[in-house]
Amino acid sequence: MNERQHLKSQVSAYWNKASCGTEITNQKKFSPAYFDEIEQFRYTIEPEVFSFAQFTRWHGKKVLEVGVGAGTDFMQWVRAGAHAYGVDLTQEAVDHVHHRLQLNGLQAVDIQVADAESLPHQDNFFDCVYSWGVIHHSPDTEQCLREIIRVTKPGGNIKIMVYNRHSLFALYQWLLHAACKGKPFQTISTVLFNYQESSGTKAYTRAEIKKMIAQYKVRLINIQTTVSSHDLLYYKSKPFRFLARCAASLLGWHNVGWFMTIKLEKISD
Repeated sequence: MNERQHLKSQVSAYWNKASCGTEITNQKKFSPAYFDEIEQFRYTIEPEVFSFAQFTRWHGKKVLEVGVGAGTDFMQWVRAGAHAYGVDLTQEAVDHVHHRLQLNGLQAVDIQVADAESLPHQDNFFDCVYSWGVIHHSPDTEQCLREIIRVTKPGGNIKIMVYNRHSLFALYQWLLHAACKGKPFQTISTVLFNYQESSGTKAYTRAEIKKMIAQYKVRLINIQTTVSSHDLLYYKSKPFRFLARCAASLLGWHNVGWFMTIKLEKISD
C-alpha cells in the first residue's frame, strides 16, 4: 500500500466510525430523535447551507451529493423533489441515509459507497453536483473536482465547500496546536493535516482555488468566505467569542470565514 492509499484508508476508517455531525447526539442510533437532533444542530450552527445549496430550486432535476455523511443535506434534496443521487466513501454514511429515507417514507434514485476520485456515473449527467466539506479530506482533491466536473452536464451547476486556510478558525487551530505547544514554525497546513478531523485534511486560499479551476471548462460564479459560527468559536466561553468577533470585524467578515463556498457552471465544449 503506497502513501496515498494508506492516507485514504485512514480517512475512510475515521469517518466510518461516526459520520460527520453524529457526535452531538446521545439518542438511540437511527431513531427519529437521533436524526432530528443531528439536523437541528447542523442548521443551527451552519445556517449558511440553505442559501448556498438552494435545495428547493432543484425540484425535478438530477442532483448528486458527493459525501452524504449523516444524510442531513441529502434529505433536503429528496424533500425538495430532486432526483437525488448520493455517494460516500463509507458504508456508515450510506446506512445513515437508507435509515433516514425509510423512517420518512421517502426514496432516492441511488445511494452507494463510492470514491469521489472515481465517481460511478456517466459523463454530463447531473444538473447539479453538491459537496459540502468533503473533497478537502481526499488525498487528491483536484481529482475529485475533475470527476465532479466530468459528471455535470454542460450548463449545470457545481456547488462545493472546502476549508479556507486564511480563516479565523484555521488561525485558532494553529494557535492551539502549534504556537501554544512551542512550535510556532509549524504551518497552518501542517496543523490542519494532523489535527483537523481525519488525517490529511487540507484548506485552500482563494487564489489556489481559482488556479485549480482555471484549467477546466467551467465558469466561476462566485467564491465566498463569510465568517461562520466555527470562526466565532461558538463552543467557547464569552471572552473567546468576544475576541473572535473583534478579529472578524478587524479582518473583514467576508474575508476570513472557515467555509469557502464555490459555485461553478460547466461550460459546453
